[in-house]
Amino acid sequence: MKNILLVGILLLCVAPSVAQINENIFRNKWEFGVKAGLNYANVYNTNTEVFSTNPRFGLVAGGVIRIPITPDIGVQPEMIISQKGFQGTGTLLGTAYSFSRTSTYLDIPLQISLKPTDFLSIVIGPQYSYLLRQKDVFTSSLTSFLQEEIFKNDNIRKNILGAIVGIDLYQNNLVIGARIGWDLINNKANGTTNTPTYRNTWIQGTIGYAFYSKK
Repeated sequence: MKNILLVGILLLCVAPSVAQINENIFRNKWEFGVKAGLNYANVYNTNTEVFSTNPRFGLVAGGVIRIPITPDIGVQPEMIISQKGFQGTGTLLGTAYSFSRTSTYLDIPLQISLKPTDFLSIVIGPQYSYLLRQKDVFTSSLTSFLQEEIFKNDNIRKNILGAIVGIDLYQNNLVIGARIGWDLINNKANGTTNTPTYRNTWIQGTIGYAFYSKK
């Protein structure tokens, strides 16, 4: 968690220094865009004592709408397919296990966009996520069939509320984005489970293309 936050802070601090002002971008225009990139994800707030994780990369792609309210403030909803996950080790039924988890979500961030300049937008807001698919790959030869069945039949929460903050940098129609996101509730539908309970956290970097209205 500390490593992810550190990298995210560096992204948010360093990225504006590489941007250039572009007078062709007008902050009072509607914008429709697409973007794709990578998540660097892990988990936090785990409620399992014998459980440790390492981060992993996942793909992200989707669409964006930017709606101006004033030249300086707008609304920016997005719809994104986003892979999160981690590599984890722990103990279950008295035996060690090691596995890699990939969770594919439909993420819908509803962001407020603050636009201090023509080339920079700061976004912040809540995010709704729906779990589309979850895949576990066990990598330990000691993992038992019973352990894998417990993971497979676990009661996973599909609807997750989270938060997101980040920036978008504009150069003509090119948009470079950086985000830090985290879940506000854990991954379990109830509290009776033997598998790890946690919340997702991630850093996201994307490159996109924007189409502007003629207004």
